[in-house]
Amino acid sequence: MGTPGTSTTMRIGTVAERTGLSLRTLRHWDEVGLVTPSGRTDGGFRLYTDTDVDRILLVRRMKPLGFSLDEMAGLLDVVHRLAGGETIDPDGADLRARLDEFTTTARARRADLARKLDMADELIALLGAV
Repeated sequence: MGTPGTSTTMRIGTVAERTGLSLRTLRHWDEVGLVTPSGRTDGGFRLYTDTDVDRILLVRRMKPLGFSLDEMAGLLDVVHRLAGGETIDPDGADLRARLDEFTTTARARRADLARKLDMADELIALLGAV
């Protein structure tokens, strides 16, 4: 842990190990502006904070549900603004309502995955009975 007022940083390899993601994925997310590291070393190496890792883990959880990069960026923005105490988006949208939309979509996509998993289990059982 760092001293009060400072935050510890991690290089990309450590972040990859902590999140179970590849270096390539983390670099891609940085390049497209989805999750940008908080800093860089003098040599240009990415430096991530615990907050950056939390954002990465949120995105990682969205991936299996089929959210697009734009949707992921939108959710990250909503979460960031709500954490900062904002309730209204610059375009006048209610951030809580936007979060509720993401939650509804995530629930629907999860239910679809559960149905697919049930069908896969049925197939495995049928194949085992042959």
